[in-house]
Amino acid sequence: MAFRAAVITFPGSNCDRDMATALEAVSGVPAIRAWHGDAELPERLDLIALPGGFSYGDYLRSGAMAATSPIMRAVVAAAERGVPVLGVCNGFQVLTEARLLPGALLRNAGQRFVCKTVALTVEGTASPFMAGYTAGETIRIPVAHHDGNYFADADTLDRLEGEGRVAFRYAEACNGSARDIAGVLSANGRVLGMMPHPERAIEPAAVTALGGEDGRRLFAGFLESLATA
Repeated sequence: MAFRAAVITFPGSNCDRDMATALEAVSGVPAIRAWHGDAELPERLDLIALPGGFSYGDYLRSGAMAATSPIMRAVVAAAERGVPVLGVCNGFQVLTEARLLPGALLRNAGQRFVCKTVALTVEGTASPFMAGYTAGETIRIPVAHHDGNYFADADTLDRLEGEGRVAFRYAEACNGSARDIAGVLSANGRVLGMMPHPERAIEPAAVTALGGEDGRRLFAGFLESLATA
């Protein structure tokens, strides 16, 4: 059965096309596009992707308004049924606002927008999203955000660490995130939120200015995990 992924577009999303292009490049199947005002998702989805951008202008708080949109009620219901959900940058912020992931994304330390390729340490691998990586390895993926400072209370951070739910950690301090956390997983490993943009690292460095294929490995590993499940 063909791979079926849906990419959600909110007003202000600006990485939805990038996400759809990356998914098609890796899977060979065009992603289904879904709109924030839709009340239902397409049937039989293998993946739901929430892209980066500035949903609803992030006028209230990053991701807060998007988390109450009609489509997010369907996303939450799908996640509760076990449908994998990937949130990148603003998508990560939406996932925390929707309580699909713990914690919050605050303004970067120093109040500066960060846009560069960063080194990440792969931490938790007990998830289909992490199947393309090896625990402990260092990868490089671009970031571009102003509100990527991951925060959670000490008990929550200890629980995430203890349960192997820290997916990625910045190899060098990037934005003030607690314990340099760059991405976290849900308890069942089927929801991943991350600030770095894997969809911007799917081509060799010789092809794009950002370059690198460490993001492709996330999508490729996920697809392989579906095939072997």
